[in-house]
Order: sequence, then structure tokens, then C-alpha cells
Amino acid sequence: MFAVIKTGGKQYRVAANDVITIDRLAGNAGDVVEFGQVLAFGEGDSATFGAPFVEGATVTAELLEQGRAATVIAFKKRRRQNSRRKRGQRQLETTVRITEILTGGAKPAKKAAAKAAAEPEAAEKPAKAQKKTEAAGESE
Repeated sequence: MFAVIKTGGKQYRVAANDVITIDRLAGNAGDVVEFGQVLAFGEGDSATFGAPFVEGATVTAELLEQGRAATVIAFKKRRRQNSRRKRGQRQLETTVRITEILTGGAKPAKKAAAKAAAEPEAAEKPAKAQKKTEAAGESE
């Protein structure tokens, strides 16, 4: 099954387990995001198209990494005028893996939601344990 989603002013044709690079989204690696602007979804001849969006359809994805694109150089030169300008631009981008294409108002799978909820708790526990061991070491 495929879906066409809209994000960052662009449209992407995606399927489950696709890895795509899109414009920057807020979040950290491992976070789960939902794309609510689904323009079409389906399989083969049984595709459903929205006007402009399909009601009740969402696409969930997991953030893999935040990064920057390759440098794009803008170079301008006016001949015989001793005038030239060189500028570089690196666009911020996010790499995501599509996990599910949901239709009919369905909710994301529990494993994706549970994974997002469990990671912050797991990250806090080692930090607390580390503080306790440091405090015990200083008191000796």
C-alpha cells in the first residue's frame, strides 16, 4: 500500500518501511511523528484520492536523524568589473522511516506509541543512577 503525503510544501509517495529525507521537523532521533495531510492512498486501481486531503488517513513515521544537506553554492560574477560573490547554503533536513499507513481514523500501533513513551523514561534512569554513584564516591 502506498500513500502520498504533504510536508514542507512538497509531496512524497511513501510506503511502509520507506526511508525518506524531508525538510526539518522538530524532534529527536527515535521520536514518532504523524503526517495528517494525506493526499491519496491505496494499492493499484483501488487508490483513494482526497479533495484536498483524505479524511481519517494518517501516516506515522520514526525520526532517524537530524542533519544538513550538501552545500549549494551560489556564485555570481560580472565580467570585467572585478565583481564576484560566492555564497553557500546548507538546508536543514530530517531522515524518517515510514512505519504505518493508517486509514479510517485508526490509531498508531501500540509498539510505536510504547517505544516513544519508554525512551524518555529509560534515558532518565541511568542519569539518576549515575548521580547516586558519584555522590557515594564523594562521601568516602
